[in-house]
Amino acid sequence: MEVLKKVLSVCFFSLWAAGTFAQSNGVLQKAFHNSYTDELNKNYTAAINDISAYYSNNNYEINIRLGWLYYLNQNYNASQSYYQKAVNIKPGSIEAKFGYVKPLSFLQNWDKVLQQYIDILKIDPQNTQACYWAGVIYYNRKQFDVSTKYFKVVATLYPYDYDGNHMLAWSLLMADNKTEAIGYFEKALIIKPADASSTDGLARCR
Repeated sequence: MEVLKKVLSVCFFSLWAAGTFAQSNGVLQKAFHNSYTDELNKNYTAAINDISAYYSNNNYEINIRLGWLYYLNQNYNASQSYYQKAVNIKPGSIEAKFGYVKPLSFLQNWDKVLQQYIDILKIDPQNTQACYWAGVIYYNRKQFDVSTKYFKVVATLYPYDYDGNHMLAWSLLMADNKTEAIGYFEKALIIKPADASSTDGLARCR
């Protein structure tokens, strides 16, 4: 009889917990629905308030949503804080890292921006978006051997991509590899004929 009581108690608790979860999930769904509507109307403060009342430090969806909404509301410090929490909750999330890059870029925290791209590439080594922008950062830092490595991934995976070929060509030229740069400048000019930047780069190779 004592065992039966324990079994019934466990069953009751499980049913109660499931009902409570379903109820709270329904409330959260409504809050997100209202938030999406307010975002559509560009009322970002209201969109934030719609879900802030249900904030949980360990809730990925709320943190990444607030990161996005504070970004739209141009509060980049708050945005980066929520995106950082989303990254911490789900370290394997590429979407959270790309989201985190947005406010960090406005705050010009390029070291952290670069770290997000590097972390993305640890998860997905052939992510061309992360490769391209990591390449751009290294190029701007005049680390041309490193930027060349990243741009080559883009140009290899997307041979008909103008940006990949164009930046790889410039990176090779600045690394004093003019012979190889010529071929990529010529490819870029096939994709985008008469492009001023590629035309200038090709002239510098000769």
